[in-house]
Amino acid sequence: MSPYIVLAALIILCLAGLWLLFKKAGCRGWEALIPVYSAYIMLKISGRPVWWLLWFFVPVINAIAAVVIYTDFVKSYGKFTIRQQAAAILLPFVFLPKWGFEKRTQYLGPSASSEFAQARHQQLKKSPAREWTEVILFALLATTLIRTFFIEAYLIPSPSMESSLLTGDYLLVSKVNYGARFPITPISFPFAHNNLPLIYTKSYWDGIQLPYYRFPGLSEIKRGDVIVFNYPMDADSPYYRPVDKRENFIKRCVAVAGDTVRVINAQLYVNGKKSPEPADGQQAYIVHTKGNPIDSLFIRSLHIDVKLKYSRTDYEMLMTREAAKQLQKHPGINNVIEYYQSVSGYNPSIFPHDGHFNWTLDNLGPIIIPKKGWTVKLDELTIPMYKRAIGIYEANKVKIAGNTIFINGKKATEYTFKQDYYWMMGDNRHNSEDSRFWGFVPEDHIVGKALFIWMSTDENESFLHQTRWARIFKGIR
Repeated sequence: MSPYIVLAALIILCLAGLWLLFKKAGCRGWEALIPVYSAYIMLKISGRPVWWLLWFFVPVINAIAAVVIYTDFVKSYGKFTIRQQAAAILLPFVFLPKWGFEKRTQYLGPSASSEFAQARHQQLKKSPAREWTEVILFALLATTLIRTFFIEAYLIPSPSMESSLLTGDYLLVSKVNYGARFPITPISFPFAHNNLPLIYTKSYWDGIQLPYYRFPGLSEIKRGDVIVFNYPMDADSPYYRPVDKRENFIKRCVAVAGDTVRVINAQLYVNGKKSPEPADGQQAYIVHTKGNPIDSLFIRSLHIDVKLKYSRTDYEMLMTREAAKQLQKHPGINNVIEYYQSVSGYNPSIFPHDGHFNWTLDNLGPIIIPKKGWTVKLDELTIPMYKRAIGIYEANKVKIAGNTIFINGKKATEYTFKQDYYWMMGDNRHNSEDSRFWGFVPEDHIVGKALFIWMSTDENESFLHQTRWARIFKGIR
């Protein structure tokens, strides 16, 4: 069964449960179906002030606030125990419909009201301070579990995926689709990935490292999936970070384990066939103008990035094919010509960083993506390609003496890989640091699959116009 069908079924069950519980509180059931507005109704039902909605716009605090609001909501129906609240958070698709249908679960009143709270304190014999402490600790624990094993918010920090994803897009990333990864570095500060805010010191202790383990997922990684993963090069100096504490990157998986990748004149080929281009992916173009400045608002409306200015009339710009067609019609433009980097000698910044390969961003390959159980013959042409995977990602000692290769002190003429690898590329092909620079992404670096955009802001706009309303709850193609 498709994971999307399973996910849709779970969402429908949750919404059906909320619909029934809303009706029990005297609200209209359909109000549960409207994002954000349903949170407003939960606040009304539980007696919290409406301004609490502002917490949703504060990073880190928004996750904790969501758990507290949701917990207050189920308390209003008599679900006071930690067990019941954990069930509501971890298995909402089971317990929300159950409580919605069962007659004994009724709306008792706003759980945040003073009368309700006093009765509750007397019943449990707990002070308000103790109960708030328990609520906050539970919210921290529940939020950590949700972020680790189920779903996590992620901000697009750079233009490497434009125009599919824009800088300032906030995504929800599913850990369930490919299977949640059990924490490799278990001792770390909550909600801080690898650095503590403000003081910028390590947020984790790497004295304990657990073996890699991934829970079963709903699906395998597929070509075309937009994936969040740990940046492989953070294994090197100066960071030497553990796998799960390496920086989070987001790219599109264009090739999976066992595939053969090649790029010819900016066109990607996988297993000898042209790979479909991302619908909103950007390409590089040389733009010849008539000398007059082009309307900057027009450029921004098409999400065009002016990369280089060659002269008063000539530019290199990054844009989608549709934007190129629109720009060509502009009265101030002479020509819009697609551009790609031709082969022009050895480029040490391009993978595999070896003089045998005169590759560029737009012309490279063929490259075979390692697959678990695949055995590769090792020689002067293959060892540059796979040395990092064998040595760094699969924890072997690789030494090359003349034409002889040693792995863990033993002469080696071949190697069998222990895990799958993937080839990642940004949709903004001429403004993306991706596998063309640093090679393969190992399976144990995979964080999760990007599902949809839940918020989007443009920092170049004024405060009142920063929100990109058209992108809210937009799916990712």
